Amino acid sequence: MNKALIVTLLSLVIFFSCSTKKPQVTAPERDTSNQVEWSELADIKLDEVNSDLKEGNLTVDIGIYFPSNLDPDFDKVSLESVMESFLAAKEIYKPTGVQLNLLFVKTGEIDPSYLAIQANEIPGVPATEYANTYVNMRRNPSQLTDQARAAFESIIEPAQDNSRTVYLVVLQDVFFPFLEVSEGRNWTVKSVRTGGLSFPTYSYVDQIPAPYRGVITLSNLSRGDRSRRTVAHELGHKLMNVSHEYRETHPGHEVYADGGLMLYGDGEDIPSGPEGRWHLERLMISPFLYRMEDGKKVFNPDYQEGGHYYDPIYKEKVVHFKGTPPIDPNW
Repeated sequence: MNKALIVTLLSLVIFFSCSTKKPQVTAPERDTSNQVEWSELADIKLDEVNSDLKEGNLTVDIGIYFPSNLDPDFDKVSLESVMESFLAAKEIYKPTGVQLNLLFVKTGEIDPSYLAIQANEIPGVPATEYANTYVNMRRNPSQLTDQARAAFESIIEPAQDNSRTVYLVVLQDVFFPFLEVSEGRNWTVKSVRTGGLSFPTYSYVDQIPAPYRGVITLSNLSRGDRSRRTVAHELGHKLMNVSHEYRETHPGHEVYADGGLMLYGDGEDIPSGPEGRWHLERLMISPFLYRMEDGKKVFNPDYQEGGHYYDPIYKEKVVHFKGTPPIDPNW
C-alpha cells in the first residue's frame, strides 16, 4: 500500500469520526430580564419556625414565594394557610427523622400572565398495558410548557443550591393536561385544575431545568383536608418520588383511599419496606436532603438518570409491577 493511499484512508477515518460524533447539548443561558423583585416578609420569624431543627438530622431546605398581585377574588390560598400547611408537614415528617428548614418567605409582584399556567404539554402517547405507569412515564416523560418554564425562570432566584432546594410557589391556577379513555379504543384529553402540583421527576424525568426542579405550586388550601396535608403530600411526590400509591395500591392519576400520605384522603402514614413500597427508604435517599457536617451541607447523591422512578440511586428500593389494560383487551 503506497504512502498516498495510507494518508487518504487516515483522512477519511478522521473525517467520519468527527462527523458522526454527537454534538454536546448545552443549557440555554438564563434570562434575568423578567426576574421578580422579591422582599422577605419580616412578620415570619424564621428562628421560631426552625426552632425544632436538630444538628445532624436529614434536612430539606424550603423557600416560599407568595405573589403580592394575586387577583382580589382569589381566596383559595392565604399566607396563613401556607404556613399552617408547612407547619403540619413538619409534624407529619417528624417521625421519619427528616426535618424541614424554612429558608425564607418572600413576596413580590409577578408577571400577571404567570398567575395561571399550563404545567405540561398535552401528551401524545397514552399509557397502555404493555408497561407499568412508571415505565411509561420514563419512556414518554411530561414536557414542561414554555409558559411554565418562563414563569419559573422569572420567579426562582438564582442560588448555589437551586437544584437541591424545594420552592413552594403560590399561583392562582395550574392546569395539568392528561389522556384518558373516553370510549372503546378512543382517548380524550382532559385537564385537571390542581390544588398543588409537585412537578415530580418520576413524571418529568430530566425535562425540567435543574434550577427549577424543586418547584411545587400551591393553588388551593381552602378546605380543611387540603390545608393540613397538601404541602406534606406534595413533598412526598418530590422527595419519595412516587405517585398516588400505598402498600397494595398501585400508582394512579387520582386514587382516593385512607391510610397513606400519598393517597387522596386523610392518611399521613409513610410506610417502609417492600410492603410499604419503600416510601420511607426512598425519602431518605432523596437528592434534596442533606446533613450538616463541619458547617457544610452534604447532600445525598444526585440522580444518575434524571430521576425516573427506577433511577439507579434507588437500587432495590423499587416495585416492579405489571401494567393494567386501560381498555377491553379484545379491542
